[in-house]
Amino acid sequence: MIDLAEIWPPVRLTLELAGVTTVVLLAVGTPIAWWLARSRAPWKEAVAAVVALPLVLPPTVLGFYLLLMLGPDGPGGWIAPLFGGRSLAFTFEGLVIGSVLYSMPFVVQPIRNAFAAVGDRPLEVAATLRASPWDAFWTVAVPLARPGFVTGAVLGFAHTVGEFGVVLMIGGNIPGETKVLSVAIYDYVETLQWTQAHVLAAGMLVFAFTVILAMMLLEKRIGRPRP
Repeated sequence: MIDLAEIWPPVRLTLELAGVTTVVLLAVGTPIAWWLARSRAPWKEAVAAVVALPLVLPPTVLGFYLLLMLGPDGPGGWIAPLFGGRSLAFTFEGLVIGSVLYSMPFVVQPIRNAFAAVGDRPLEVAATLRASPWDAFWTVAVPLARPGFVTGAVLGFAHTVGEFGVVLMIGGNIPGETKVLSVAIYDYVETLQWTQAHVLAAGMLVFAFTVILAMMLLEKRIGRPRP
């Protein structure tokens, strides 16, 4: 028998983590993407490479260094006492930090490409109409870059849902606190609870297919030229 009361907490925690991470990524990634798309600094590609590191870096490597940073002897140990803790490792807040860093390129790159596709002309026209750079950004650049924001948000959310190595390294397997879906599946397999593992794995498979299909349909709809 499948105990829904046992399966639901990892699902809820995963959705909460993905939602919070996506919001933070959009807030943090948008200015980074704008700067990367507009800046002419000779070292901007070095910054872009740092942002893209999680694409090729093994999750356990990123998780190991994050564990050191979030632990009691790292910056996380200095910040955690402000919230009544000893460290940010093995906490939900630590999972958010790790997820933001791990999913950053999946949000920044689509938004950067969308900003780059906007070009200079629309912003120059806005400037001739006496729009401030701030107003031009929000009323011209952001609306025109909407496909990039949609793609980035969907990819960021989906990538966070599917995380395993990073969240396991910095969060462990604490029920109700850090035990997300991917860790729960691993735990069920380790304890030979195949039915529960099948249910969660099949659910993630359906979710992944739905995300990919939705992405294709959204890109087709948004990218379709208006008559």
